[in-house]
Amino acid sequence: MNSAQEWIEKSKSMQLTLSEIYMEEQSKKLGQRKEDLLLEMEKRWAIMSSSAQKGLHGALNPLGGIIGGEAFKMREYRKHNKSYSGSSLVNAMAYAFSTSEYNASMGKICAAPTAGSAGILPAAILSAKEQHGFSDEVCLYALFTAGGIGELIAKTATVSGAEGGCQAECGSAAAMAAGALVELSGGSSEMVFHAASIALKNVMGLVCDPIAGLVEAPCSKRNASGVVNAMISADMALAGVESVIPFDEVVLAMKEVGDRLDPDLRETGKGGVAATPTGQRIADRIFGRDE
Repeated sequence: MNSAQEWIEKSKSMQLTLSEIYMEEQSKKLGQRKEDLLLEMEKRWAIMSSSAQKGLHGALNPLGGIIGGEAFKMREYRKHNKSYSGSSLVNAMAYAFSTSEYNASMGKICAAPTAGSAGILPAAILSAKEQHGFSDEVCLYALFTAGGIGELIAKTATVSGAEGGCQAECGSAAAMAAGALVELSGGSSEMVFHAASIALKNVMGLVCDPIAGLVEAPCSKRNASGVVNAMISADMALAGVESVIPFDEVVLAMKEVGDRLDPDLRETGKGGVAATPTGQRIADRIFGRDE
């Protein structure tokens, strides 16, 4: 598929879910049986699930030492039942933090669509699975829908922070996760793309400004906020709220915005919070420039 509209029309005419259509397309493209594709996705899901839980029981060891322990703190905070956002969102944020911390510790993660945004999709699916009891097989199908959404974005725009800012990384990941959540809940193909559109619009223009050029801060917090973005966008779409702008046009708009971003705001570590006095002091410490 080259557009969301084409995907939606096929889903309606063939009376199949988006994941079923995407699996069929991938089967033909790769010359693999659908059963084999499911087995491959199962391997990726195992990596996603593992990375999303590695940091829940204590701090890991991120190379830059900028982050660490956030997943554990969120998990502990959930136990007190005093949150404003509710246990499901707090739990999802813990999962997202965990993947970010594990990635920064050189652990094995699954880029979804990138390493810097890898915490959003597994956090969304794991939280939904825990809350609603979805089976592993249903989750695998939802991941195919997420993959298809990511492929559409990559074809039309980019999923690279170096090219399009963090909107292209955490924004794309949130769109993928939002669409996957809608399919998990049995939403229509139109709802899937309304959710993806809303999630992407919510962070349009977001710059990529990693402190010291490392994927630690503010990246880990954007993974946590990204999964919340995905979940509320899915809820809006499932409630019947529609995106005024169609998904295909939203992606084109995101590309245009990314193209206009100053190079210093595209993963160079030269702008945004990376350029603040504190950000520079952290970079000097890490690279031994403060001696």
